[in-house]
Amino acid sequence: MKLLEFQGKELFNSYGIKVPKSYLAKDIEQAKSGSEKIGFPFVLKSQLTVGGRGKAGAILKCKNEKELVEKFDELINKEVKGEKPRSILLEEMVNIKREFYLSIFLNRTKRCYSIIASSQGGIEIESVDNKVIIDIPVEGISSELAFQVSQKMNLNNSEKNTFVGLIQKLSKLIYEKEAELAEINPLAMLNDGKFIALDAKVIIDDNALFRHEDLKKYEELSELESQAKNNGFSFVELVGDIAIIGNGAGLVMSTLDMVTDSGGKAGAFLDFGGRATTESIYQALKVISKVDKIRTILVNLFGGIVRTDLVAQAILNAYNDGTITVPVFARITGAESEKARELLMNSKARLFNTVEEAINAAVKN
Repeated sequence: MKLLEFQGKELFNSYGIKVPKSYLAKDIEQAKSGSEKIGFPFVLKSQLTVGGRGKAGAILKCKNEKELVEKFDELINKEVKGEKPRSILLEEMVNIKREFYLSIFLNRTKRCYSIIASSQGGIEIESVDNKVIIDIPVEGISSELAFQVSQKMNLNNSEKNTFVGLIQKLSKLIYEKEAELAEINPLAMLNDGKFIALDAKVIIDDNALFRHEDLKKYEELSELESQAKNNGFSFVELVGDIAIIGNGAGLVMSTLDMVTDSGGKAGAFLDFGGRATTESIYQALKVISKVDKIRTILVNLFGGIVRTDLVAQAILNAYNDGTITVPVFARITGAESEKARELLMNSKARLFNTVEEAINAAVKN
């Protein structure tokens, strides 16, 4: 679960990480009320889960009420990478001395957490040369390790101690909330040597949410995501035009990667897991049908627990009643796959022996 900036900053604040004074507004009247509490000038920041807001013009300075009305209207209606904000954050402008980068993330390759820090902030960390990357041992970040990181940041002794404390606070958040990422970019130093988080990127492990009732309030689902969740499957809308359907997150994710490698762009990710019924699969197709940009549906199905003929029947039903009209390209194998093939033989769905064949046909369609 990707938290919005204001949600990440709420978490930061609860762990003693300083953040600027701000006000969240969903409409212009709330924004005007917030402007009175913060005072001009301030920054308007679209609340989005995608990156690249600054480059896309979704962060704007605001000097007076006239600008507030104009710029708020601009931002609330501005899409970035296919996502439109539901709210805008009004945030006080801060006089800063220096900018840094700091993050702790789940390093899946090494099966541990790693820390990245740099004395350059406000830009993509991939483009920074002087960064420090250290793997965190199982027992967590010690004071010695945190101090080792601070030594590389070109700080005086007092600033180093403050930076060590900040690392430990961020580490505590990561472990206690079972987060996959906690990133501050930029992390700003004020003139008094203290640090303040000017941005917040936090990703929480979805599978751990049941242990964190306090985080469920941050789960903002779209209408289609809510419909999917109520019917027992996972759905994520993306920016492309190919809907990818499968049973199992690993299978769907690998299929998504293969589509990308073949030059296609996924427009939706849908995993109906291992307990699907004809009705739940039909509901999944119904959700897909409401995503206007989808021109192709790619099904990669391995029938282990799931009976593939149930999937085939759902596809057939969706075609017959007009729920879906776009072409379906499918690789179906496993339990009852012969029966599934028979059901779809004379339908609009095209069947393939390998997933590579199905992907190539879907991309070229």
